[in-house]
Amino acid sequence: MTFKSVIGAATALTLVAGSAALAETITIATVNNGDMIRMQGYTDDFTAKTGHTVEWVTLEENVLRQRVTTDISTKGGAFDIMTIGMYETPIWGGNGWLVALDDLSADYDAGDILPAMAGGLSHDGTLYAAPFYGESSMVMYRTDLMEKAGLEMPAAPSWSFIAKAAREMTDRDAGINGICLRGKAGWGEGGAFITAMSNSFGARWFDEDWNAQFDTREWSDTLNFFVNMMSDSGPAGYATNGFNENLSLFQQGKCGMWIDATVAASFVTNPKDSTVADSVGFALAPDNGMGVRSNWLWAWALAIPAGTQNVAAAKQFIEWATSKDYIELVAANEGWANVPPGARTSLYENANYKDVPFAQMTLDSILSADPNNSTVDPSPYVGVQFAAIPEFAGIATEVSQEFSAVYAGQQSVEDALKKAQALTNDAMEAAGYR
Repeated sequence: MTFKSVIGAATALTLVAGSAALAETITIATVNNGDMIRMQGYTDDFTAKTGHTVEWVTLEENVLRQRVTTDISTKGGAFDIMTIGMYETPIWGGNGWLVALDDLSADYDAGDILPAMAGGLSHDGTLYAAPFYGESSMVMYRTDLMEKAGLEMPAAPSWSFIAKAAREMTDRDAGINGICLRGKAGWGEGGAFITAMSNSFGARWFDEDWNAQFDTREWSDTLNFFVNMMSDSGPAGYATNGFNENLSLFQQGKCGMWIDATVAASFVTNPKDSTVADSVGFALAPDNGMGVRSNWLWAWALAIPAGTQNVAAAKQFIEWATSKDYIELVAANEGWANVPPGARTSLYENANYKDVPFAQMTLDSILSADPNNSTVDPSPYVGVQFAAIPEFAGIATEVSQEFSAVYAGQQSVEDALKKAQALTNDAMEAAGYR
């Protein structure tokens, strides 16, 4: 046994001994994404080190957002830890709804968190959530189908190239869709995708006086381009497809391209789950030559609601789950390609991780997303695929529902944009912005 392992074992024994008499059961609400499911499988390691046990409430993305928002705003107290992101954290931290994470242990090394992630999970310089993983979005594509189409994916493609490649790669008889994208209603599902896409078309949610901008040519161009491309080359029923649905389609070999969260890279290249694992390439999210790409910035992070009675145990879990040691634990059992990405600087300095084929593209995508300058024309809000104001989630959920109705063939692009313009301006006026 090495000196390091002796110290580690002693530390673990000390943690257990010190906590045995104070063992708690903590309840955690989380999203049903692959990395979070994987984390649940390692919970025994946390219990062995601390004595605390964990009860999980695992929910689909839209449902999770609704449940945790309702619980924290009503002080329901159902959860000791919530999985939230860059939209909620600064707002809820500023409201006093979250426990500050400004006293994490020196061994945890909070300074190692990527600045883009720490900044998005802080309010007035104080960290209120720790990133389990961080992400941007990028193009994942079938290298074999791209070659068959006689095309070569640029490292930084345009939307016009993506649309052309999607048409060329589509083979309806073989059940292959040239492209799979989110159409599912929800501000963080299809709403997040189309908002990030709209940035590259020169669109924005609001002008500098908080007037809605859905009546502009830029939004019309965005939505028409999306609908036409998906009608030509996308899967049937894409109006109800979100992250998990498209992941499944890609892994089954039914998508030529998929533009989505960088965190998906480990799942589409894992031969245990993906039938196309050996034929996947990566590129930056597309642009339109206007100086802004269509990639977003996000972290699924762990936060402690202010009303919990188990703050100490909750902080111990957060330190365990978002630590360098957890990354090593997953790497030792499942390989470096499967560790949670995008959260720590040290991961991208690790020689073992540099050999992972999507590591550099993930980092490049994260670093190229700028929440403070996400639109071509100036905007009054912070955020890439969202506007960091409390009213946004409600407004954007309604807008995304109108857009999904277009994708389902229930209304026209023009009608959806008119409704989006009216409902957004009405909500902003009611909230006192205008």
